[in-house]
Amino acid sequence: MKGYRNMDSSQIGILISMVAYMALMLGIGIYFARKNENVGDYYLGGRRLGPLVTAMSAEASDMSSWLLMGLPGVAYLSGVADAAWTAIGLAAGTYINWLVVARRIRTYSHELDAITVPEYFSKRYHDKKNILNCIAALIIIVFFIPYTASGFAACGKLFASLFGADYFWAMIISAAVIVAYTSLGGFLAASTTDLIQSIVMTVALVVILSFGIYTAGGWDAVVANSQALPGYISFNKTFDPASGTADKYGIITIVSTLAWGLGYFGMPHILLRFMAIEDREKLKLSRRIATTWVVISLAVAIVIGIVGYSVTKAGAIEPLTGSGSETIIVRLAGLLGENGFAVALLAGVVLAGILAATMSTSDSQLLAASSSFSQNIIRDFLHINISEKTAMKLAKSTVLIIAVIAVIFASDPNSSVFQIVSFAWAGFGATFGPVMLLSLFWRRSNKNGAIAGMAVGAVMIFVWKYAVRPMGGAWDIYELLPAFLVALAVNVIVSLASKPDPAVEQEYDDYKRALQRD
Repeated sequence: MKGYRNMDSSQIGILISMVAYMALMLGIGIYFARKNENVGDYYLGGRRLGPLVTAMSAEASDMSSWLLMGLPGVAYLSGVADAAWTAIGLAAGTYINWLVVARRIRTYSHELDAITVPEYFSKRYHDKKNILNCIAALIIIVFFIPYTASGFAACGKLFASLFGADYFWAMIISAAVIVAYTSLGGFLAASTTDLIQSIVMTVALVVILSFGIYTAGGWDAVVANSQALPGYISFNKTFDPASGTADKYGIITIVSTLAWGLGYFGMPHILLRFMAIEDREKLKLSRRIATTWVVISLAVAIVIGIVGYSVTKAGAIEPLTGSGSETIIVRLAGLLGENGFAVALLAGVVLAGILAATMSTSDSQLLAASSSFSQNIIRDFLHINISEKTAMKLAKSTVLIIAVIAVIFASDPNSSVFQIVSFAWAGFGATFGPVMLLSLFWRRSNKNGAIAGMAVGAVMIFVWKYAVRPMGGAWDIYELLPAFLVALAVNVIVSLASKPDPAVEQEYDDYKRALQRD
């Protein structure tokens, strides 16, 4: 690969671990390729996920590369406040989503025989023209392309900063591996690899945290260095690396940042895991596993960013600026690998954790976007009759096409993983979140309200992000919060102004009875 510098034994050890890991993911894809008998298996795994796989697959697909790159990078640059309030919102959103949505969407989607989120919306509201199906599918494709691109970009940054590889080609090869096992094995392959990837991500976080504290000179040195920066370890102030001063982190900003938690109600790749649960009685166990892992992982990722600054102060790595701060774990792993070949293999496992974080989200996103086109647009909206075999081929081809577009989006090595993810997260949260909650909890919710709410949510994301938020001051609010609230209000108002459908309401009553039986 053009751009590689000569590698020493430590880098070779790291590369061996990472290549072995990627080969394992491909092997899983090949194994599960033989278990997909139809499109339902490919997209939903035949609803056969157990409690552990359900929990860890949902959270691994959620905690993308930003957990090991974006979040530590924010903490490294500005300290505790921004990263911590984001994490608190995400932890709360994770728990509430499992508590109030998981069991209900599993029951309702099963009653409706829906295998994708757009199909669920269409069947829930008796949308015979499949307009909802089409709109939802287009939204998934629009927001998942940049989301997937952020994962590809993370892989490119990893190999470029560690091995001196050409960013573009490193990103291309990583994308090719993800596409290969996703298109081969479908949902079961993605979910099984997600379980493995969550374990690898956990190992990566623990190893790097321990090594970082040791390299920084101990925990006391980390605390002392952090306290020396104004606002760095405060929850109501944030450190400005440009001026070296503290900026106020007010209540509006805190509420805005906590709004990250609202995004969970609209994440298609997470909702699909809920729909695929085999045993609804074990949901409580899944919820506990998922929430515990998320809380610990988020906390450790933030602390790693703080520790990384002290490692820089100790002179072990050079200071990182801008989006370069997102490579702090990569730099620490590279430093770890310099302690001999055996330790380099361990460092390779750590870096495989970043690959894991990226792959576990990208595979789920590719699968959801693929199903949106081949199932929801081609079959449901355009009513093109194709065989199961043709549908499978179309699904796999769609994965490839979407990946190519995402690669084009990821071609800029200076793009911020955190910023890309935050925009896509807001898009899904505001468009699908209100509709999902109302569909599960409000009998009176109808098709017109759902369409209006979804459309307004999507428009509001762009309007607030690019027209309102740049005004600053009280308007500097994360676009997810205002867009979510406006979409929710529009959905309710339009539903109340529209004539209810007795058949839809009767079906809702049947779902409530089924929910009570479970």
